Amino acid sequence: MFQKIREYLSRSVRLSEKEIKIFENSLELRLVPKKTILLQAGEICNFEAYINKGCIREYFIDDAGIELTLQFATEDWWVSDITSFEDQIPSDMYIETLEDCELLVLTRQSKENLINEVPQLERMFRLMIQRHLSKLQKRLFKTVSSTAMDQYIEFVTRYPTISQRVSQQYIASYLGITPEFLSRLRAKHLKNG
Repeated sequence: MFQKIREYLSRSVRLSEKEIKIFENSLELRLVPKKTILLQAGEICNFEAYINKGCIREYFIDDAGIELTLQFATEDWWVSDITSFEDQIPSDMYIETLEDCELLVLTRQSKENLINEVPQLERMFRLMIQRHLSKLQKRLFKTVSSTAMDQYIEFVTRYPTISQRVSQQYIASYLGITPEFLSRLRAKHLKNG
């Protein structure tokens, strides 16, 4: 159950076996069925979850009532609304499982206790947030500077397994296009590819 997260830890920090056990004991295993809303807009996010198994989507609903996918998260990724979690303010987004998921969860309190007991873990969480911010900045840049076809190719190249795991409707909302336009892009890409 902890093999993947141990590997994740080892990429950021070096901990003793005792510190690793403290970390593991702070995590709560949650088995969550497909199509479960983990967070709704208006709620305060009370978790950071490492995805041991499964696929999750973060999205928001705009003023016109359209769902816009912000991110997909799969194995070896963390999921949360960082702003809501850290600042304890209502979230603007939804977090939904797209597959049956096995999550290792930290609450705000368990994370604070953990960092007090193993201060080196603050580095891991800082690096996690930096990586997340970097990916968001790259995505924003691509969104404003690339064609829809370029964005689609970038998506399937960067996340080859996600396109097989999630609805095309969700991929279209991630790319900011309609499902019909995505179908045309896919057909053109297959023809040219």
